[in-house]
Amino acid sequence: MKQHYFLHRRTAGILRYGLLVALALITLAPLWLLLVNAFKPNGAIVDNPLAMPLSWDFQYIRTAVKQLDYFKSIGYTFVITLVAVSLIVIVSSMAAWILARNKTKISNFVFMAFVASMLIPFQAIMYPLIQFFEGLGLKNMPGLLVMYGGFGLSMSTFLYHGFVKGVPLGVEEAAFIDGCHIFQMFFFIVMPLLKSITVTVIIINAMWIWNDYLLPFLVIGNSSDKTLVLALYFARILAGQYGNPWQLIFPAVFVTIIPITVVFLFLQKYIVKGINAGAIKA
Repeated sequence: MKQHYFLHRRTAGILRYGLLVALALITLAPLWLLLVNAFKPNGAIVDNPLAMPLSWDFQYIRTAVKQLDYFKSIGYTFVITLVAVSLIVIVSSMAAWILARNKTKISNFVFMAFVASMLIPFQAIMYPLIQFFEGLGLKNMPGLLVMYGGFGLSMSTFLYHGFVKGVPLGVEEAAFIDGCHIFQMFFFIVMPLLKSITVTVIIINAMWIWNDYLLPFLVIGNSSDKTLVLALYFARILAGQYGNPWQLIFPAVFVTIIPITVVFLFLQKYIVKGINAGAIKA
């Protein structure tokens, strides 16, 4: 009986790890396809997209960087992501703290409004929103930052709200007795205790903003100041006039995803930890 039990556990373990390996391979297959084709000419890609390149020639990467105006586009994308994420973190964390500490019917209603707004798809409001901002003269980069801040506020507040409940109230009371005003209490006492959920909020919103195409396309369109994904789209449209030059498309996509992929790999351990903690405590 004991031997049968251990044999059953071993078989289950092998099946479990086999399934995980299969899922990992399925997940990594598009990235591998992107990598090997970023170093091949158009003909080799069309003939056999799964084959390894004959030589790891960086000329196609250099061409893609030039076509995308890469460093200018990545600079705009970085500034937009940095400012928008900073706005989301500061506003959502303070809103969640106030809502969690003031347990009234009004605070509950406001929190439920934040949660309910997460269910509204962007496509349902995008045209009225764009028209409204255009009427205000904000169909530009500052307007884009405000929109990103607004759209990222709901989910971030929800995550912070659950986590704030785990912060001991006695810590804040001690800070108040020591003479801290409300902003000192929040930024020097509460905010450091929210580090893990803050990293999670930063990663989720940064990946979304960095990779977003639709909102920049609607707001700034084909202006000279493009985000990286928007530059990729217009480079693809320009290249499409000459057929399907895959030798530009694959390296362009490759260099576009590198920065945010590197950030994700270094900070991924915080994502599940922060989301689980925030959701459980909510």
